[in-house]
Amino acid sequence: MPWATDLIVRAFEATAPVVWLIPTRSRRRDILTGAISVSLHAALERGEALCTPDRDAIAVWLHHTGDAWPALPGRPDSSTREITAEFADRFRELATLLATHHPAEPHHHLLFMAVEPNRRGEGLGSALLRAHHARLDADGIPAYLVSPHPSARDLYARHGYVADRPLLLPDGAPFWPMWRSPSRKEN
Repeated sequence: MPWATDLIVRAFEATAPVVWLIPTRSRRRDILTGAISVSLHAALERGEALCTPDRDAIAVWLHHTGDAWPALPGRPDSSTREITAEFADRFRELATLLATHHPAEPHHHLLFMAVEPNRRGEGLGSALLRAHHARLDADGIPAYLVSPHPSARDLYARHGYVADRPLLLPDGAPFWPMWRSPSRKEN
C-alpha cells in the first residue's frame, strides 16, 4: 500500500518524536518511509486498516491479544536494522520506551492515523474512529494509542481516550499514551 505509507509519512515526518528519531532532515523521509512500510505490513498481518473511499484518511489498527508482537521498526531484526541505518539505536530506544509502557491486556492499538493535510479539520479521522469504536464497543474491547502531538491528543480525548502522563524521549519530545474503555450504552 504505497499510498498509505506515503500518507502516514507525510503526517508524521515533522512531529517532534520523528525529528528526534531521525535528526538528519535529508535522510528523514527515506528512512521513515522504509520504517512505516515495514510497520504497516506487519500491522496488517495482525490487524486492519480503515480508510476513506478517496484514500484521504487512514487508520491502522493492530489487534493486540496479549501474545508476542510482530516485528516493528526498532525491534531487533535484519530488515529494520537496514532501514533505520545509523539511527537504529534511536529506533531501539523508542521501541523499548513504548513497549515498557504498553498495556498487557487485550485491546486494539491505533498504530497510525493520518489525514491528508488539505483535508484536516473535515472530520475524516473522527469518522474512522467512530466506525472502529462502534465495533470495539459492541465487542467490549478497549483501545490504546500513543499520540505524538498535542492537537492529536486532544482529538483522541474527544473520542473517549484518557491520556496518561507523557513518555519523554531524551530530547524531551513527548508521546501521550492514551486508553479508551469500551462504551456501554444503555437502551
